[in-house]
Amino acid sequence: MTDNNVQVTLLLNRWQAGDQQALDKLIPQVYSELHRLAQIQLQRNKKNSIQCTELISEAYLRLVDADSVDWQNRTHFFSMAARTMRRVLVEQYRKNNANKRGNNQTLLTFKEEFSPNNDNAIQLDTLDSALLKLEQLDSRQAEIVTMKYFGGLTNEEIAEVLSVSSKTVQRDWSVAKLWLFRELQQ
Repeated sequence: MTDNNVQVTLLLNRWQAGDQQALDKLIPQVYSELHRLAQIQLQRNKKNSIQCTELISEAYLRLVDADSVDWQNRTHFFSMAARTMRRVLVEQYRKNNANKRGNNQTLLTFKEEFSPNNDNAIQLDTLDSALLKLEQLDSRQAEIVTMKYFGGLTNEEIAEVLSVSSKTVQRDWSVAKLWLFRELQQ
């Protein structure tokens, strides 16, 4: 574990214990990674109506209000940030398209690994619905997809958060990709 990882984990623990100064010190240390996560999300979204800083701010506000979260470490924090950004984007998408069904739809493109031809695009709410179905079938697989696709976490980082081996993450990732591909083709 690097010094930065340890320091972020310590700040998370202090913040969880009620130290607001720890939160003030934490934000500058995690901002660049939150920015990277937000950019990953927004690059997939072809017609987004939210800016990178807005997404970071909204996710930050929700994370700060998450009093019931037992912050385990840096990786856990970023996996929660990825989940939160996913929720923000889905809510934003649904809000913007509530009265515009069929017009100006937001499309996301899966990475090459999700699709044999790289031209496949899906709607954000379609992906979210598929992930909710997957969550009912296998919550760990849905969690892995969220952390990998929305959070850009590595197999090792996901394994750490889920307390499983990286081989288990890779196996579940492969199964989840196949399931999602089939689900999204329907």
